[in-house]
Amino acid sequence: MPTRHLIWDWNGTLLDDLELCLEIINGMLRERALPAITRSSYLEIFDFPVQNYYQAIGFDFSREPFEKVSDQFIQAYEKGRPGCQLMDGSREILAQMASLGISQSILSASRASYLVKAVAEYGIEGFFTSVHGLDNHHAAGKLDLARAFLKTCQLDPAAMLLVGDTTHDGEIARALGVPCILIPRGHHSRRRLEETGFQVVSSLADLPGLIP
Repeated sequence: MPTRHLIWDWNGTLLDDLELCLEIINGMLRERALPAITRSSYLEIFDFPVQNYYQAIGFDFSREPFEKVSDQFIQAYEKGRPGCQLMDGSREILAQMASLGISQSILSASRASYLVKAVAEYGIEGFFTSVHGLDNHHAAGKLDLARAFLKTCQLDPAAMLLVGDTTHDGEIARALGVPCILIPRGHHSRRRLEETGFQVVSSLADLPGLIP
């Protein structure tokens, strides 16, 4: 079935923020005298809900609440995020899809208010019919958000395509019955993405030839 709507993930898919996330989390680990995490380890460990990921790298929530750790991270992230760039080719492919009459939206585990602000600051809000985020910044996951979106969009899931950078994006696509393409330029390794069974491509530049 021809693609009529693209659902984009944000962090690590359209926004290149991996290095910022690594910098912040390692700073937080150092504050707590915990071992730093390497880029390759991060790509294998990071996951949703992020509370489990924090525990996996050493945070002890019996000593400090998860919410405090999450607040510290997001405050540093929002301060540093304006220094991040969009992924190479993002604007071009968004424009190309729009020119083909394919509508587009963003579905993210980020806080909605932060997400809308960021998309506007990068000047790409005009490409999207809607931008969907959570009502908090604790990144538990976005399945409920995705299901709610699907009920309102009135499109056959088979006519949609989800593009993301994590196995969670693959889980969302499978739960919704939506085709999916994953790109290992963000927060999960190629190995993990390939294990989802969905198609994995090297970069955004590979997408146009794969969209029916």
